Amino acid sequence: MNQQIVSNSIPSPEKDFQEGIDWVTSLFLFLTPMFGLAGLFYYLSQGGIPFLSWMSFAFFVFATGTGITVGYHRLFSHKSYEASFPVKLWLLFFGAATFQASAIEWCEDHRVHHKFVDTDKDPYSIKKGFWYAHMAWLLQKRKYTQHNVQDLVADPWIKFQHDYYLPIAIFAGFIFPGLLHMIWGSFWEGVLISGALRIAVVHQSTFFINSLCHTFGEQPFGEEQTARNSWWIAILTFGEGYHNFHHEFQADYRNGIRWYDYDPSKWIIRFLSFIGLTRNLRKVSEEKILQKSLFLKEKYTILNYQKSNMVLAKEWLEALPKLRSQVMEAKAKFLSLQDEYNQHKSNLKKDDKLTWKKRIEQSKEGFQLSLQSWSENLQSPRTLVV
Repeated sequence: MNQQIVSNSIPSPEKDFQEGIDWVTSLFLFLTPMFGLAGLFYYLSQGGIPFLSWMSFAFFVFATGTGITVGYHRLFSHKSYEASFPVKLWLLFFGAATFQASAIEWCEDHRVHHKFVDTDKDPYSIKKGFWYAHMAWLLQKRKYTQHNVQDLVADPWIKFQHDYYLPIAIFAGFIFPGLLHMIWGSFWEGVLISGALRIAVVHQSTFFINSLCHTFGEQPFGEEQTARNSWWIAILTFGEGYHNFHHEFQADYRNGIRWYDYDPSKWIIRFLSFIGLTRNLRKVSEEKILQKSLFLKEKYTILNYQKSNMVLAKEWLEALPKLRSQVMEAKAKFLSLQDEYNQHKSNLKKDDKLTWKKRIEQSKEGFQLSLQSWSENLQSPRTLVV
């Protein structure tokens, strides 16, 4: 993360219930799902819930869930893109409707989490247990200093949402859904179904990021911290399941970097850029991602060999970085040709385009062959006879 965003002078958050239990938050977290489920069973017993009510519930789940992932997380916490004024207001409004605190407080916790992940200063460290990271950390009284969110405090609209958070949250989270449901049904149905029940569902979706995403999945971009990649958790968290990548490349607006990775938050940000509502989308280069991936694959493969008491030949160990460099050079050449072609293709004749495409395809094949050579060499270690 950009070190200008997170100050080195951040005091550690209050932890381990030293300040006592936050009874307001605790009661809200436990009573909201109870009222939501009670409302669900009541209206089901009274002849069912109208289709429009379920559509409203789905809309509020999506709007408020992405208010956290697209807004609080990727826009406000990490500055991974810039948003137009209407988009910012939308995200602040529906972010408040989740009852997960103001953007300023939410981002303060999150930036501290990234800076001190898995340590005692991490406000929702998985090292303190699955359920602590999931939601128990919210049950304690905590102090907010705004030391590491001055960029957000300086924004008048984010500051306004913070100063008037409770009335905004009550209106956006309960009253607005109730008023909407009055068009075809009852106010209280909206409060309970698109309000309380929806809040409980979105809470669990967000909490999964702190617990499941640090427990289950793969770690292709580093095992130094507990964050993991998991496609099925991405489905539950609006695309936030590719958490190992995110912790390594925090400024990237994507979590799922492959086109088929389920990441609706990424798709929303990208779509809005096409119509001019978001801009300056920050994206880690393919070369940097590949370089990190190859280096770590080498590192952990060698460690596994050594754990098996294999004595690796010096020549083999020295060859690996050279082969890795060849892979990176081939990748850079391939991407450079692609970029050059995209810049000039509008002015190229049909035959010239075919020539360019052939060159690009040959370059791609060269990259794939160098990658295959590196991989085969890595999987076939040379050892010394002891």
